[in-house]
Amino acid sequence: MSAAPSFADLGVPANLVDALVAMDRPTPFPIQAATLPSTLAGMDVLGRGKTGSGKTLAFAIPLVARLAGLRRIPGEPTGLVLAPTRELATQIAASISPLAKAAGLNVTTVFGGVSQRPQEQAFRAGVDIVVACPGRLEDLISQKIVSLGNVQITVLDEADHMADLGFLPGVTRLLSQTPTQGQRMLFSATLDNGVDKIAKRFLSNPVEHSIDPADSPVPDMTHHVFEAADQDAKKDLIKLLASGTSKRILFSRTKHQAKRLAKQLTAAGIPAVDLQGNLSQNARDRNLAALSDGSVRVLVATDVAARGVHVDGIDLVVHMDPPADHKAYLHRSGRTARAGASGDVVTLMTPEQRREVKDLLRRAGIKAQPQQVDASSAAVVDLVGELAEHVAPRPGGPGSGNEPAQQPAGRSQGANAQRKRAARDQRERQGGSRGGQSRGGRGGSGSRSGQDSRAGQGGGRPAGQGGRSGGGQRRGGQR
Repeated sequence: MSAAPSFADLGVPANLVDALVAMDRPTPFPIQAATLPSTLAGMDVLGRGKTGSGKTLAFAIPLVARLAGLRRIPGEPTGLVLAPTRELATQIAASISPLAKAAGLNVTTVFGGVSQRPQEQAFRAGVDIVVACPGRLEDLISQKIVSLGNVQITVLDEADHMADLGFLPGVTRLLSQTPTQGQRMLFSATLDNGVDKIAKRFLSNPVEHSIDPADSPVPDMTHHVFEAADQDAKKDLIKLLASGTSKRILFSRTKHQAKRLAKQLTAAGIPAVDLQGNLSQNARDRNLAALSDGSVRVLVATDVAARGVHVDGIDLVVHMDPPADHKAYLHRSGRTARAGASGDVVTLMTPEQRREVKDLLRRAGIKAQPQQVDASSAAVVDLVGELAEHVAPRPGGPGSGNEPAQQPAGRSQGANAQRKRAARDQRERQGGSRGGQSRGGRGGSGSRSGQDSRAGQGGGRPAGQGGRSGGGQRRGGQR
């Protein structure tokens, strides 16, 4: 049996091979080994592979290798990657960036939900590779901030998810603005929902590579189906499944449930964060970073995290309710057992969901025998393993629902705070000047003694009755 080819054997430039080794990616995955000879040669490629198969580097390597050395023109990128979600766009850019840096290229992301000003500034300075969601990119094009007329290589990633979200009309408009002679690569788990039409229209004599059947299960992924007697028993199961020492993702059907459960787990001593559509981009990034760096071990997510979100070391995925369809099941489950690692997937159900789950697993090609369990069952306890240390909620502590840490007393040095202090000081100085003039005119003297003496005269009101003497002092010296 011959040895698997190395990146160098496949024609990857030496500087990128070194960058891949530094990224701890020294050996090609099957989809990379299959596609690189074609993509490095400039051919259009249609790649299909199951989630976690290494598709991002399969297009990132030729993208960088073939764009290296091209002239950078402000507002006219030479490489374009289209992705369906902000999270996926961010992670694609993070995978491309080390390779781009080694080749002297730069990368920027474009998506909605954040200010467009940094994106405008990046294009004006000059961008080589843009990783974008269709909506915001079309907005920037309509504002004449960016043009796709100089794009040499276009990549469409997770094309089937683009179709699911209704993005294909926008994708079609964007691809139509790229040069017809440019190289195009399309990566998708399936070719349904109109993805095949995109491929036929925009790919020229594409070489097709398919690694494992579309939507196939991952060999190193162990599937479990736990049936709880009722909703209360299921809640106990969820809490125990969240209690282990390794990282895990709990999938929810609704944004409200994801937010609420993350707070409940944190309050119970299991720091958790949520990832769902109502969060701002900064909050999404912050919560993903907390999971990535180990500040928390539990992410409670809706399907916004089912595609493209990659965090190393996810050992367990829990479907708290059966997902909507078998494709969602496989994509959610694909957050574990990535890049050759192993992982476990648990589907929770109640007795009335038996038929639904049976049909779901059949469509997904998963064989797993349902088990009737509770939180004390050996199958559950063994799967969870060692329990993580209880972390008491506290201000500034990890997880959702904790109050922010109290800031130490002190004066803010921000520009806005400084402007407010300067205006207040000016008002106090003006008030002091006016107060002195008033006292001098009415009491024959500008001194406090003259003012005090008026308080006892028949013509003046006692200070205790709200006389101007006390008010004058407050305005003049105590504001």
